[in-house]
Amino acid sequence: MLSHSTRRWLAGLGVAGAFIAASATPAAAEEPSVALGLYFNDTTVALGSEGKVESPFVTASESVVVNNFTVRYDFSGLAGKAKVTPDIDGNCTTPEENVLVCQEPFEIGIDEWGIAGLLGVNIAPTADAKDGDSGELKVTVSADGAMSASHTATVKIGEGVDLAGGPEVSRSAAPGGAFTAPLVLSNAGETSAKGAVVVFDQDYGIRTSKHYSNCTYADDWLRTCRFDDLTVAGGETFAATIPYVLAKDTYAPGAEYGYHYWMTVSEFDDFAAYLDSRDISMGEPGTDEALVLTKQATAQAQSFQADPNPENNWSGMEVKVTGKNGVDLAAIGDELTGKAGDVVTATVGVRNNGPAVLDFGRIGSPVTTIDVTVPTGTTAVQVPDNCVPMKGDDADWEEPGKPGAKAYRCFPDIFIGVGEEQTVEIGLRIDKLVPNATGTVTINAKCQCEGFQDDTNPANDKAKLVVNAAPGGGAPGTPGDGGQGGGDGGTLPITGANTALIAGVGALLLAAGAAGYVVSRRRRTRFVA
Repeated sequence: MLSHSTRRWLAGLGVAGAFIAASATPAAAEEPSVALGLYFNDTTVALGSEGKVESPFVTASESVVVNNFTVRYDFSGLAGKAKVTPDIDGNCTTPEENVLVCQEPFEIGIDEWGIAGLLGVNIAPTADAKDGDSGELKVTVSADGAMSASHTATVKIGEGVDLAGGPEVSRSAAPGGAFTAPLVLSNAGETSAKGAVVVFDQDYGIRTSKHYSNCTYADDWLRTCRFDDLTVAGGETFAATIPYVLAKDTYAPGAEYGYHYWMTVSEFDDFAAYLDSRDISMGEPGTDEALVLTKQATAQAQSFQADPNPENNWSGMEVKVTGKNGVDLAAIGDELTGKAGDVVTATVGVRNNGPAVLDFGRIGSPVTTIDVTVPTGTTAVQVPDNCVPMKGDDADWEEPGKPGAKAYRCFPDIFIGVGEEQTVEIGLRIDKLVPNATGTVTINAKCQCEGFQDDTNPANDKAKLVVNAAPGGGAPGTPGDGGQGGGDGGTLPITGANTALIAGVGALLLAAGAAGYVVSRRRRTRFVA
């Protein structure tokens, strides 16, 4: 069972990784009913560098599609220290000195999960900037039909240090087996690095067998390690060996991937401020001895430090999972009773009978499909948005949640644990009572889509969805008149929290300016069937 703080961290990461447009329409009232929310990262940039690209992280109090989305950057507090320019030319003006206003020409969908990457800017030091300079960047977002929001970020100027990770490594282990991997930090530049912090992005199955006091953990998942007293001169390399173990419920044969990304102390402080703004915990410190990096090959801090070359900060490992540890997914059907005219709720879905978890976090794909055919004599009147109507073998992606179809394809989470059930609720109106009216629930459908199709027990991949008359109910054949159409059905529960850590860390590191890391890690496809 995950701790409360762990779930908050994982849920927060999922929030950070949700860049999906909403489908609602904006309010038209004189007083906007939708309020925008805004966060902009504190940012440390290196002297003499080309700067860093940052963008606002915008939320809305409810799902809305807005027009004339505008971001106003006031960097008068950085005059003579830093300049702010559009990341992409076009749709930006400078109405006054040290003010930049950018507008999005298209409709933008925003919801409570948030959206990032819009109308970003490059923040770079001026020629006159000095190490230790800092100032405020005031950011305001607005849009038609929504209440605006503002946030003030701190921009710091520091000396540039080029942290670099070690080479990627390959390991092999069976579920439950132990292995070790190096943690390597090099200084590829000339300026000494005073302190460093490493952030880990590791798949579900990769756990640590020790909890170091200068590292933080979510249960047995390693999140961060901090080395405040470490000085790494130009050309030096420091390293340590970390003991790991594969979870017993890791899928096999397959592969698990782990990555880590180095930051300067100042950059990590910026990152930590973002996590705090989202109420995301970095985990709990370990209780074992401190992890020590030792010098491998053949100075005093200024105010701040920043890395002008983040593309080489990352490193990773591939763990080849040996043996055989498969998954039996089973369809969940339902049996319903009611009177003609009733709207009854069918709860259908998928259960993981184990012995392994399914984790599609790296590719971001649902673990399977849940195909539902509607029983004779009933009409689907309440359908969640994660179900799309089927037209033959084709899914109607333009009409998610549309009632009235004869069949639907529903999508569960990207992760499903052993013993876990993921279900969806569909409201069925009983138009005509037909004895033993039977629909079907089918998982693992053969389709041109990513998903699990190597089930160890295909015999339970189909279940029945049966509707009958309630005792004392209306006579067979009686038309109904009490059903309500067009409502929202229940949605799949938010599950797969372990994998939210996997999918979300990359998004958070991207928010921290680690674009090179994210591009590199996405070259991998995590799941191997």
